[in-house]
Amino acid sequence: MSSILTNNSATAALSALRSINTNLNETQNRISSGLKVASSKDNAAFFSISESLKSDSGMFNAINDSLTLTKNSISTARLGAETVVDLVNQFSERVAFAQGGSASVRESVQNELDELAERISTTISQSTFNGTDLVNSTSAVTVVTGIARSSGGSISTTTISFNQQDLGAIQSALAAIDLTTSSTTALLAADLQTVTTQLTSATDAATSLGIAEKSIETQQTFLTELTDRIDSSVGSIVDANLEKEAARLQSLQVQQQLASQSLSIANQAPQNILSLFQ
Repeated sequence: MSSILTNNSATAALSALRSINTNLNETQNRISSGLKVASSKDNAAFFSISESLKSDSGMFNAINDSLTLTKNSISTARLGAETVVDLVNQFSERVAFAQGGSASVRESVQNELDELAERISTTISQSTFNGTDLVNSTSAVTVVTGIARSSGGSISTTTISFNQQDLGAIQSALAAIDLTTSSTTALLAADLQTVTTQLTSATDAATSLGIAEKSIETQQTFLTELTDRIDSSVGSIVDANLEKEAARLQSLQVQQQLASQSLSIANQAPQNILSLFQ
């Protein structure tokens, strides 16, 4: 039955065209933005997950940057400790040379020792990075290395700790040695033992700082790879498949043309009724 009041064909064609236009706009938005989930209205669950992951990635990157400063501070302190080890080795060689020597020999060697002690002091004072001094104390240092997110969404931090190294105490013990007053074999042997003890302490300090630096370096490598994995996961959740969207765009454009022609034909149907009255 034909009617000039209700055109069911035109209504159906219009509904189909409206649906096609909606899908076409959605596809064009995905292509232009590169995202299939650009806001929470696109997919609330995926949007929530992706935003949480983006937040974690940002925090990991910030912590990684902070670890770079810490690693540089430790590296500078380690360099200072290793330099002190070299200087204490020279110190021990000169003390060993003075064993059993005459007073004039001990005096000449003492001048060398004073110069070495001053070089050790200078090295220690220069072994700081951006104002951070890790070579004049034995206090523990705690460094934040990352975050941990529980299944309930709460966040806690992960940390590692290392001890500062008191190279100043080593320098003080060496500077206190005075071969000019060590007139006996026993006193000279005691001086040599003191140097040997301080050499062990300097070596232990350099080793401890090296272990701490390596730990920070390993953690940074892990954080870099972790953030790459998180970013990749976010991309798989929210990024549009442009090959798929391009094919869909072509299909929808054809559908839009056909729906427009169908609507045009349906709108001409009431005109055909006039021929019945001619």
